[in-house]
Amino acid sequence: MDDTQARRLHPRLCALIERLRPARPLPTAVVHPCDHDSLLGALAAAADGLIDPVMVAPAAKLAAAAERAGVAFSQLRHVDAPHSHAAAETAVALARKGEVGALMKGSLHSDELLSAVMRHETGLRTERRLSHVFLIEVERYPRLLAITDAAVNIQPTLDDKRDIVQNAVDLMRAIGVEQPRVAILAAVETVTARMPATIDAAALCKMADRGQIRGGLLDGPLAFDNAVSPEAAATKGIVSPVAGQADILVAPDIEAGNMLAKQLTFLAGAEAAGLVVGARVPILLTSRADSILARRASAALAVAAAAAGVGLVK
Repeated sequence: MDDTQARRLHPRLCALIERLRPARPLPTAVVHPCDHDSLLGALAAAADGLIDPVMVAPAAKLAAAAERAGVAFSQLRHVDAPHSHAAAETAVALARKGEVGALMKGSLHSDELLSAVMRHETGLRTERRLSHVFLIEVERYPRLLAITDAAVNIQPTLDDKRDIVQNAVDLMRAIGVEQPRVAILAAVETVTARMPATIDAAALCKMADRGQIRGGLLDGPLAFDNAVSPEAAATKGIVSPVAGQADILVAPDIEAGNMLAKQLTFLAGAEAAGLVVGARVPILLTSRADSILARRASAALAVAAAAAGVGLVK
């Protein structure tokens, strides 16, 4: 997809990239970018002026990927590491020393990178739980839509969900949404003991009332249709400042969140940026299936998150 086509198909994400371009690119460790897409995605974000990439990878593999991509290896800033595990450890060490302000996943497994991030003594953990946020542009929805958590937390507890919500709220505020509307998803709109997700949703809303979650406007439980469709909410008689116009959708577990995000992407033609927040630095956890636009938009999110310190304060 060229830039003209991207602007036509995904104008909101392209506008976000333009708006969030920093005065100085964010130094970013690109971890094991040893395939065509991850290398070119990092270089595209660099060409946008979003990141200043440091490639952390085995020199021979990186050189081979650069040759396949038509990139001069000599022009890449490079830190040698013998294999992908070592690349993850080295990138985390660079972040701990303040030499980079973000991490970007290359052609290694997410678990490899996150394992290095999560180590107690040498990692990048904070008091806030790590969580992933997709930022999705769907043609038929009038605003960018965040979905969380679809990639990190498998079966989050209520306390986990508090951090998941706060991370997403902080990220949306960092990109300019002053008071994000947060829909806590379930299968129904009423609270029932037979569906624990509805109880968590109600508790999260009360936590927001008591100041345990700040900066967002929460409602739930809400079914997906009532969260994004004013007509569906009106039909069911739901009176809510969130229903029908959510900025953030909070899934009850990773299966629901992952299926929702991928259905929108592969069936509805959506484009999705993504970021892990809650560590000392933002982490671009891109997928091998991600487009160059998704990688560029993810870099723009990382720039905003790093500038706002998203995830650093409990």
